[in-house]
Amino acid sequence: KQIKAIRSFIAYQVDVIAFSPNVEDGWDNVLGEAKQAGIPVLITDRRIKTEDESLFVGFVGSDFYEEGRRAGRFLLEKMKDAQHVNIVEISGTVDSSPMRARGEGFREVLNGDERFTILESVSGDFLRSKGKECMQGLLIRHKDIDVLYSHNDGMTLGAIEAIEAVGLTPGKDIVIITVDGEQAAIDLLKAGKINCVVECNPMIGDKIMELAKKLAAGETIPRDTYTEEQVFSEFTPDLQSLPPREY
Repeated sequence: KQIKAIRSFIAYQVDVIAFSPNVEDGWDNVLGEAKQAGIPVLITDRRIKTEDESLFVGFVGSDFYEEGRRAGRFLLEKMKDAQHVNIVEISGTVDSSPMRARGEGFREVLNGDERFTILESVSGDFLRSKGKECMQGLLIRHKDIDVLYSHNDGMTLGAIEAIEAVGLTPGKDIVIITVDGEQAAIDLLKAGKINCVVECNPMIGDKIMELAKKLAAGETIPRDTYTEEQVFSEFTPDLQSLPPREY
């Protein structure tokens, strides 16, 4: 459907195309058509895999790899006195760039520390319902889970439902690390049911329009434009005074 939409944009001879790819692979042909038509393409939110980097002019969004690293660094601090830590991971959509990079960044920080074991990684497809379903299965298969690392807040909220349903206390019996920073997750962080929220700032619309206008005017833009992001955790000073989120 995304490829079909891009081809319709090319047919309409638009000035700039911006899109968020659902998966990383399979874009070379249609982006080659856009390039041949002289239409610059801006990749937003998620990345693509291609050997021809000239098929798109820039990326605007989050540094997913660093988000994973931030999750790992929190866990190192949280578990600095632990003897052994068993981790389960609910990842995002298979073959999406957030799924790959958030997993790789997290593992890079923990690699070499033999105290940490990732028992299992399953895809929750960034959906709350699948997050709950995945956590239900993980709790059945593993009786010694210390940490849940979830790639987005939606899946985390579903997983918390599953954790509470078996009589465990999220944030205490199982340390929970989530990525996004939606208001619902911040509220649970304040309530002690989530231990760490790694922000993935979705407020990129203004920046996309700013870059699109430059491209339409024939100007060059940076290859990568990252949004500013933070980490909120149980270690954050004045946690209760965090202002409301915009999403």
